Amino acid sequence: MIIEPIISGVVARSAHPIGCQQSVLNQINYVQQAKPITATGPKKVLILGASSGFGLASRIALAFGGAQADTIGVSFERGPSDKGVGTAGWYNNIYFKQQAEKAGLIAKNFVGDAFSPALREQVVDYINREFGGKVDLVIYSLATGVRPDPQTNELWRSVIKTTGEPFTGHMVSLETDEFMPMTLETATNDEIEATVKVMGGEDWQSWINVLAKADVLAQGCKTFAYSYIGPEQTYPIYHYGTLGRAKAHLHQTAQQLDQQLTEIGGSAHVAVCKALVTKASVFIPTFSPYILALYKVMKAKGTHEGCIEQMQRLYADKVYNVNQVEVDANGLIRVDDWELAADVQAEVRQLMAQMDASNYAQIGDYQGYKTEFMQLNGFELVGVDYQQDIDINELAKLQP
Repeated sequence: MIIEPIISGVVARSAHPIGCQQSVLNQINYVQQAKPITATGPKKVLILGASSGFGLASRIALAFGGAQADTIGVSFERGPSDKGVGTAGWYNNIYFKQQAEKAGLIAKNFVGDAFSPALREQVVDYINREFGGKVDLVIYSLATGVRPDPQTNELWRSVIKTTGEPFTGHMVSLETDEFMPMTLETATNDEIEATVKVMGGEDWQSWINVLAKADVLAQGCKTFAYSYIGPEQTYPIYHYGTLGRAKAHLHQTAQQLDQQLTEIGGSAHVAVCKALVTKASVFIPTFSPYILALYKVMKAKGTHEGCIEQMQRLYADKVYNVNQVEVDANGLIRVDDWELAADVQAEVRQLMAQMDASNYAQIGDYQGYKTEFMQLNGFELVGVDYQQDIDINELAKLQP
């Protein structure tokens, strides 16, 4: 069959396996040419949320960007079936593993519910039996809209709303290419609490507790989670909204974990990343005009980074090639430093002030924005023949 891209709103309903393979290869090639992570970097890494975005980029950087780390990846993905070709993350897992094993590295994939106690037991058992008994880095990069209450199994559901007055801005539909107004309503207290439960630091804390109790954290083990803060013009959406409440909880959790891990000489930090097109970020209403302007400005200045560039710079420049982890006054690692440069933000504000439904694609970098979204799902990559016939039965034989 010929696999075509299918977009519904801001959700991709199809993925191209060969394109996903090319994307993984492109990222590997980038980190192999970039400034390397020191060879004394982590050797045994657990990545929670490893199949796309920052999680996948972290895995590629740590395996191929200098440290030559063995990795365990946990993700919730879907393979080919009578319902479709499967998700991009399913194929990212497969093709990363192929390349890692070809390079002599361990690449174990657990595809399942990261919130499940049973899966946590499987991960711990694998670390003990086949992964040397310890991990020296744990990355928490799960992106999901729901999380089950571990006591009742009822689902907490996150919302993207304000916590003050309603806020009206614009968004772009990737399905119709329309620039349209959208209003964020005010969240209820229950919605705020649920969003913190899903997107805050509670589950990160829970994972570290499980790993610590099982004694599989190596001496000096580090753990990282990823966050976003952004400039003042996005504060009503992000900083002061339900997302901001959840991220504040995540940052507080890092401080608690940092103290907890001192017992084994370890540490915990949140890395604040730049605004990027990820499967999670395209869901944020009224955020896309800012990203369109930001991409236009940073590409013109030669400072634009995607997920793989961000993660390679994070681990090569701010974590493992330095005497100590580089943090700001709040203990956060700032990989959004180039985004928040004063000259960048001044130009972004100018572009956003001019942007409307008639000119957004010219004022901002809509083509780049949409291309990155398509590439997340294996489409629009150079060197891939998208007219080739894909045998779904053969794909079904591939396992992550």
